[in-house]
Amino acid sequence: MNTLKPWIEAMRLRTLPVSTAGVITGTAYAVHAGSFAWIPFTLCLLFALLAQIASNFANEYFDFAAGLDRPGREGPRRGVTEGDISPRSMLGATVGTLALACLVGLALVPIGGLWLLPLGIVIAAAAIAYSTGPWPLSRHGLGEVAVIIFFGIIPVWLTSWLQTRQCSAEVILGGIAVGLLAANVLIVNNYRDASDDRAVGKHTLAVILGPATMPWLYLLNGLLAMALVYPQWAAAGLPLVPPAI
Repeated sequence: MNTLKPWIEAMRLRTLPVSTAGVITGTAYAVHAGSFAWIPFTLCLLFALLAQIASNFANEYFDFAAGLDRPGREGPRRGVTEGDISPRSMLGATVGTLALACLVGLALVPIGGLWLLPLGIVIAAAAIAYSTGPWPLSRHGLGEVAVIIFFGIIPVWLTSWLQTRQCSAEVILGGIAVGLLAANVLIVNNYRDASDDRAVGKHTLAVILGPATMPWLYLLNGLLAMALVYPQWAAAGLPLVPPAI
C-alpha cells in the first residue's frame, strides 16, 4: 500500500514556490495599481499550484514509462521508479490533479471572459507536453523556455490583468524576470541530473550545452532578471540590493 510520503515527494513541494511567484508578482502589480481582488488572486494561486503538481506527476510517470528514470538516480526519490507508487496510480493522480486545475480555471471565465478557455487549454496541454507527446519539451532542450513562458510571463500578466484589466510593458518585463529566475531552478536540477540524463538519451539543455555552461547561464539569467526590473525598482525608490545592517 502506498504511503503519504512518496506522494508528497512526487509533488516536489520545494519547487512549488516557482508557480506561486508569478501569481504573487502579478498581484503586486495589481496592488500597485490599486486594483487588488481576492477572488482572482486566490483562483490564480490555486490553479498555478495544481497545474504544477499535475506537471510534476506527469513528469514522474512519463519519464518512467519512457525508461528515462532509473532506480538510485541522483536527486529527489522518484516514487514510481523506486516502486513506492504504481504507474497506474500516478497516471490517475496526474489526470485527476489536472482536471481539478481545469475546474479552478473555469471559475475564472466569468471574471475574465471566454477567451480564457483556449488559454487554459494551452496551459493544460503544456503541463503534459513538458514530459510527453510527439515532442516532449523537457527532452529537447526546451524546458527552460517553457518555464519562462508558463511560470513567468503568463501568470504575471494574467494575474495582473484579471485584477486591473490593464497590461503594461512593466508587467511583461516583470513576467520575463520571474520566468528567468524560475528557469534557474530547472537549470540547477538539470545540471545535477546531466550525467543520468545523458546516459538515457534525455536531451536537456544541460546535456546539449554541457554542464560547464550551466553555471554561466544561471548567472546570466539572474543578472538579466535584475536588469529587467531595475528601472521599476529605481522609480519606486527601492534599492536593488538590500542595504547592509
